Parts: sequence; C-alpha cells; structure tokens
Amino acid sequence: MPNQDANKQRRRVTRLAPSPTGSLHLGNVRTFLINWALARKNNWQVVLRIDDLDGPRVKQGADQQAIDILRWLGLDWDAGPVYETQNIEHYNNALQHLGRDGWIYPCRCTRTQIAAAAMSAPHADEHELRYPGTCRPANHEAIDFSKSQQERTAWRVRAPGKPLEFRDNFAGVQLFNIDAIVGDFLVANKLSAASYQLAVVIDDQLQGVTDVVRGADLLSSTPRQMWLHSLLGLTPPEYWHLPIVVGADGQRFAKRHGAYRIDDYRKAGVSAERLIGLIASWSGANSREEMSLIEFVDWFDLGRLSGDPVVFDSSDHDWLSGNDG
Repeated sequence: MPNQDANKQRRRVTRLAPSPTGSLHLGNVRTFLINWALARKNNWQVVLRIDDLDGPRVKQGADQQAIDILRWLGLDWDAGPVYETQNIEHYNNALQHLGRDGWIYPCRCTRTQIAAAAMSAPHADEHELRYPGTCRPANHEAIDFSKSQQERTAWRVRAPGKPLEFRDNFAGVQLFNIDAIVGDFLVANKLSAASYQLAVVIDDQLQGVTDVVRGADLLSSTPRQMWLHSLLGLTPPEYWHLPIVVGADGQRFAKRHGAYRIDDYRKAGVSAERLIGLIASWSGANSREEMSLIEFVDWFDLGRLSGDPVVFDSSDHDWLSGNDG
C-alpha cells in the first residue's frame, strides 16, 4: 500500500536572512517585505536565519537590531532565529564530501596574484576576479578535508565545463558560464571557514527551504549554488530574484546615498505604515500612501513589479520624513 504521507505535497518554506554586518536599509527591507507577503499569500512557512558566518564583519548587536526592525514592521516567522555559526559541523561535512570526490583543492594564491592574472584574462569581470586555475590539480584527487584543513589554505571547487541554465521565477530563463565568469570559486577561506556560496546551500537544505526570494544582485551566485547542490546530491530550491534598489546615480544602494538606514528613520519617528507605503509605491502602487502590513499583503501581486531597478531619490526621503509639503 502506498505511503499516503509521502504522497502529500511538501509545504513550501522560505527564509528571511539578514546579515548582521550592518544596519538594514530600504533595499533589504523591500526584499524582506515582498518575500514575507509572498509567503503569507501562498501559505509558505517562514524561517528567520541570521547569516553571521562573516565573522570579522559582524557588528555586535546588529542581529538583534535586524530582528527588532522586522518585528516593528509586523513581520513574523514560523521558525528561528537560527544562526549560521551553529552549522559549522555541517559545512565541514560537505567539504569532506567534496574532497572525497576530488571536487575541491587547496589554493595558496593571493588576491594580488589573481588580480594580476585577471588583468590579461579575456573574461575578467568588472565586479569579480576570474580565478585562472593556478593551483588546480590536473586530475581529480581525493582529499581528506578533515586532515588537510590545518594547512591554512583557501579551498576552491572545480567549475563545470559548460554553461548552466536555470529558470528564475521572476527574472526568467538564465544561462551562466561559471568557468568563464569566475572560474573555480572559493568554498572555504584560509581559516577553513565555509564561504557564503557553500554555507547558503547547506543552510537552505538544513532548514528545508524550497523558495529563495532575494535581490537580483545575487542572481550570478545562483548557478554556483546550484552547481554545489548537484555535487552534493541535493535538490536546489526555486529562486525569485527581485530588482534591487539603487541611488539616484544608478549605483547599488550604499552609504554614499545618505540617510537610508531603517533604524535612522524609525528613531526619527517615521511610522512602519509610511515605510510600507513607500515600498508599495516601488512595487506597483500608483501613489505614495501609508499602508498597513495587512493591506500590503492583500494588495500585493508579483505581476505588478517592474523588472527595472528601483531608484531611491530625494523625493522618497522627503516623503518618508514628512517634508514633501
């Protein structure tokens, strides 16, 4: 007799994953709000995960500040918060698996050496350096990562020899050639700590994540993560990459664009409803009007979103601050 439970459709799971390396800004919160609205409209479970693996850049108290801001907006979650630093053993097990199959190798190249090689590389990328394969062994060699991790070398995974195609639920069909863009990419640093690319794959697997909703700036990371899913025998989640928020200069949102931190607005007395109203205006609403979280969820439709980046300008700041006349 068939197992009826096994035939039931698995409930979908998404995650809110703030990084405690700084304060949340409007771009972060727009993605979290849309992610949460999609989840609540479609009966997905929500996991809160704190991506705190980048030790040197983690700011004390930034995790709690992010949690407080999400709660101030009215967002909730079904599990968590869970922290990446709780999963180090799982990352090491994955590296051991990749080493046993000969997919990873130690790399002693410095960034300066890679940059020098990238200057003359035909596929050198504006934002990332392509690794030229300097330390790559000629053949797949099995490595016992648990015994080799004391060598204080970085670790790279062999890139696939052909382009990878996948379908993004917002951005459409994508084709990336990992080898041409970044080459063999890092899966662990010189302290044998897992890279973002590996950690996020293991985290999503551990937490049963089926749907990843994030900014389009991470679209190029997706084929790398899907490649690691393949090598580890895991099923990748579905992806939804949303247009990011940029400054009036068209550049990715950063401190140079002025007062943009959510905590600054909150301390200045800006209400959550006003901030949600601004995000609604960036998400297809015809005008800026204060909106409650419940109203946003009822109103939101992914089909209203433009595929273009959102431009934050002085009029947005003035409206948030109540200086729009």
